[in-house]
Amino acid sequence: MASRRISLGMPTPRRTDETAALPDTSDRPDTPALADRFGREATDLRLSLTDFCNLRCTYCMPESGMAFLKKDQLLSVDEVVRLVRIGVEHLGIDQVRFTGGEPLTRPDLEEIIAGVAALEPRPNISLTTNAIGLDHRAGPLREAGLDRINVSLDSVVTETFERLTRRPLLHRVLAGIDGARAAGLDPIKVNAVLLPGVNDHELPDLLDWCLQRDLQLRVIEQMPLDADHIWDRGSMITAGDIHQMLEPRYALTPVTEARDGAPAELFEVADRTTGTHRGRVGIIASVTRPFCADCRRTRLTAEGRVRTCLFSREETDLRTALRSGAEDEEIATIWRAAQWGKKAGHGMDREDFVQPERPMSAIGG
Repeated sequence: MASRRISLGMPTPRRTDETAALPDTSDRPDTPALADRFGREATDLRLSLTDFCNLRCTYCMPESGMAFLKKDQLLSVDEVVRLVRIGVEHLGIDQVRFTGGEPLTRPDLEEIIAGVAALEPRPNISLTTNAIGLDHRAGPLREAGLDRINVSLDSVVTETFERLTRRPLLHRVLAGIDGARAAGLDPIKVNAVLLPGVNDHELPDLLDWCLQRDLQLRVIEQMPLDADHIWDRGSMITAGDIHQMLEPRYALTPVTEARDGAPAELFEVADRTTGTHRGRVGIIASVTRPFCADCRRTRLTAEGRVRTCLFSREETDLRTALRSGAEDEEIATIWRAAQWGKKAGHGMDREDFVQPERPMSAIGG
């Protein structure tokens, strides 16, 4: 197949969100945990390693011209490991998910994971990736300490994949998934975003494709985190739509175990014709069925800023303190204060909701 020339265009200014002043913590209880005013404690850290990605998914990034962070703006290996260590030792973090952009574009990813896996107590370590290049790195990543992965894959149809990602790289994603399976990374979850008139009609076949391969599909409602700010609540595919699309072929039954702060609502899947149990599917309905009341996440951007919510419009800088010689507890105190200011919910149901300036690729999913 002849390669397609892609115009990168002129760089556009990198969107970011304002750095926030620390909230008043005079009423904060004396606890080392990452607590907020609504009784939640964050134990799950989502840490972006880069804002660069080798795909250009339409719901995440512009087609061309995006400016990315320079190497010295990104957290180094030692800085990443130190921040995670502070989270684990001082703040009660027990789960760490590395995100991007695309974290596999960092050649030092194995070193980062090995450093985090050596911490005591050891956190659970996962990775969200598009799987490009994973066929060669899954084994070393597993050996370094990676526990599991989520693969972003919205279609297994070549034409649809290229329309969504603007890149002819489906074969490399599929090779990456095969490499992860061979390396023993389990479970492998597949994250899919449905866009109306693009890939929504493929959902039953995509679920069947995942079930045949013992992959756990997670269908995610499109969120207002696109770089072009054209998200439209009125036309998005909702959790209700997802159920209707699957209903003719599959019977979905809610799982019996507690959700326990997880973003996905899980369902047992049975073939509607034969009644045969096929596996499970998850639906992440951040927009229409928000789970903010049980949110247990805190986020760090690739340049070391705390975001208390995916939809925050303000961030708290930790990198400056980190590079200025601050002690661990000083950094932990700033982080606790930032988390104390976390809002009750993302506010997408409010008329005054304003989309963050950062697109998803610059936040970390």
